[in-house]
Amino acid sequence: MAEPHNKNSPAHPGEVTELLQKWQAGDSTALDTLLPIVYRELRRIADGYLRRESSGHTLQATALVNEAYMRLVKAQGLEWQNREQFFGISANLMRQILVDHARKTSAAKRGGHSVMITLDERVAARNESEEDLLLLDAALTKLSEIDAFGARVIELRYFAGLTIEETARALGTSPMTVKREWTTARLWLHKEITG
Repeated sequence: MAEPHNKNSPAHPGEVTELLQKWQAGDSTALDTLLPIVYRELRRIADGYLRRESSGHTLQATALVNEAYMRLVKAQGLEWQNREQFFGISANLMRQILVDHARKTSAAKRGGHSVMITLDERVAARNESEEDLLLLDAALTKLSEIDAFGARVIELRYFAGLTIEETARALGTSPMTVKREWTTARLWLHKEITG
């Protein structure tokens, strides 16, 4: 999937929601119209993820967006509600793609089928970043088992980059509740990761 040419055209949130619902109803042209509108935001989310990775990461933002978008297109049974939900699900998919990539890389380094030979000194930094991503993923998974709502707030705020208000709309709750959950869940994650 190449970057669309019309990426600078702004869209109001209702337009994205309307296109998502048309797509869900089976209108394949809605998907073609949706891509140029959401591409810039998907790219911003991917850039945010990759900024947290080392500079030697083998996945690029465009590839991450493409993979997440392809998974969205293939997803079955999703009921699109609004743009915030779309970007939240997209952010979650990108996180899973990066975690899968980190697991494969880690498995390969423990004697998997592929052998990576490099003279790049940044390998050590990348290994640490992949381990951090795996720790964060494990902590988020654990959080979702004890506080699913808090885990969703973290995903939408931290990974999708949604505001307090956008997160509240996506989750059907008040901004005050999101603020409280954001604070509580971040503290829990910090404690869980730092041990």
